[in-house]
Amino acid sequence: MENAEKQSQRKKNLKKWSTRISFSASLPEDVSGDFAADSICVVKYSDDPFSDIRESISEMIQSVGIRDWEEMEELVYCYIALNSPEVHQFIEDAFLSLCSSVEHID
Repeated sequence: MENAEKQSQRKKNLKKWSTRISFSASLPEDVSGDFAADSICVVKYSDDPFSDIRESISEMIQSVGIRDWEEMEELVYCYIALNSPEVHQFIEDAFLSLCSSVEHID
């Protein structure tokens, strides 16, 4: 009896899941930075997009080891390409904030 109840519940859940919307994102095909192969795109809802994007960018810079402006431009391009136009100003502000706090980038 317990097995039949589990199967019934799975069927109900499957019906629910089949009507849900799924979000996914992938990097543009022309991205060539070192971070392109191992990066995972994540959908996040935020009450503070500037701080969350700034933190995300900082983590990417550190984990990938971005060392020059060309790599930084590629990273900016990825953030812009993956996000809606409503978020672009937050991305720009976060990058400018990080760049102004960096002592030197070759």
